[in-house]
Amino acid sequence: MKHFSAKRWLTALLCALLTVGGAAAVHAEENTGTYVSGTKINSVGVAGLTPEEAKSRVESFYNSSYTLRILGKNDAESQVLGTDIGYRVEAETGSLEEILDRENAAGRPSGPSADNRYQVSMTAVYDENALAERLAALPQVTGASPTSDASIAPWDEEKGFVIIPETEGTQLDLEKLTAAVKDALARGEASLDLEAAGCYKEITVRADDPALIALRDAMNKSASAEITYQFGSQSVVLPGTETAGWLSAGADGTVSVNRDQAAAFVAGLAAEHDTAQTARTFHTTRGTDVTLTGPYGWKIDQAAETDALIAAVQAGESTVREPVYSSRGASHDGSDYGNTYVEVDIAGQHVYFYKDGSLVWDAPCVTGNLSKNYGTPDGIYGLYYKQQDKVLRGAKRADGTYEYESPVKYWMPFNGGIGLHDADWRSSFGGTIYKTNGSHGCVNLPPSKVKELYDYLYKNVPVICHS
Repeated sequence: MKHFSAKRWLTALLCALLTVGGAAAVHAEENTGTYVSGTKINSVGVAGLTPEEAKSRVESFYNSSYTLRILGKNDAESQVLGTDIGYRVEAETGSLEEILDRENAAGRPSGPSADNRYQVSMTAVYDENALAERLAALPQVTGASPTSDASIAPWDEEKGFVIIPETEGTQLDLEKLTAAVKDALARGEASLDLEAAGCYKEITVRADDPALIALRDAMNKSASAEITYQFGSQSVVLPGTETAGWLSAGADGTVSVNRDQAAAFVAGLAAEHDTAQTARTFHTTRGTDVTLTGPYGWKIDQAAETDALIAAVQAGESTVREPVYSSRGASHDGSDYGNTYVEVDIAGQHVYFYKDGSLVWDAPCVTGNLSKNYGTPDGIYGLYYKQQDKVLRGAKRADGTYEYESPVKYWMPFNGGIGLHDADWRSSFGGTIYKTNGSHGCVNLPPSKVKELYDYLYKNVPVICHS
């Protein structure tokens, strides 16, 4: 029987122990259910852990101690602490398992030469309001120096319009900052470089920008132009030094005119020169003076004229213009109805036509029936139009017929449904007929006299009714 010496026995025992220990070490490294040595996921060490254990460690790391460093210009640095915004993450289990499968498929390499660093997507959850408050309080935000584009300064009487150079500061675009921070939080980044992420407000217009220079020149041109309004022999001059205060640089690169200021100027013109619906004195054929109002006369279309004035100012050319009118008179000098008009003397039941100041036609008439409250209204009106062979109709009854139907050869309306016309159903005119047997408001004229008057009249000729 062969015996081992003590020395040989110890040597054999040591070899056996080494063999068993070596086998155990190889078994641990070859455990396909855990990550190999040196494995880091999202910068967190997970060697020897299962995917489920790695998920817990990665999430625990970010949820307990996550900090996002905010790096800015001039070495400015601040932090957003995960605890300040209720930050927590959830790592994707599927991605963690894929990493382990990849290590196993590659033979589970480890050691200094193996790159076992991985990145997985994480779902980040945080308090949006808390984040907004934290970003608004960042020193890079509260202590930023302003950044501004080159612009055109307000009008100066001595210098005119001049360009203010751009200013390049450290002002952040809060919208871009928020988006970049949210992206970093979603990916669990440790730091965010604001400049690299394009979070700073950028200068888009510089002092040497050709478009800005052209706009400045256009504004100065407008400020040197003079607009003259003509009202007959009167004129109102609007100097460029006044309109210059209305000007600013438009967002589209054009000269912008303050509409409220332009409209206020036009309103002033209207208040001074409109005559429609104002009280005017009329000297009657009978020699008396009466005060009348009415729609006839000058009335500036203020909205349209404001548009026209803005366009004239933007054009930058000195010009003489007449306002846009919604209604017109015959003259700006003296009476707005001029010296060519129809006079309807209701009390005298007579109609006169003056042409260039001379009486050229007259005839007796019958006006609205006073006993039925159909009296012809006083006022100064303009003739709407004239028409031959017209059927005048009263109100429509329930059965479809009309209160009256009166064919006339010559129709000349001037006040709603009231007009001058022939009345061949009457045998006499003038006197007091109108008081009890007058018209529905129209001015009835002798058929033998109407054609001559019809030939004299034209659209908007004044028709002046007085009682």
